[in-house]
Amino acid sequence: MAATPTPDDALFDEFLDDRGHETQPVQWEESYNKKQCPECGALHNADAVDCAVCGWRPQ
Repeated sequence: MAATPTPDDALFDEFLDDRGHETQPVQWEESYNKKQCPECGALHNADAVDCAVCGWRPQ
C-alpha cells in the first residue's frame, strides 16, 4: 500500500487520467447487504475493515 501521496504521484495520476485510466482510490464494492473485496471478490460483514481472505484494505 502507498503511504502519503507525493507531487510525483499527482503527476503520474494526471498522466494516467489523461489516457483514460481510473486514478481514484479503490473502495469496497457492495453485494446485497455485504461488503465485497474488489481484489478477490470475498464477501464480508458491513463492519469489516480489511479482507480476511487476501488482506486488501481500502485506502
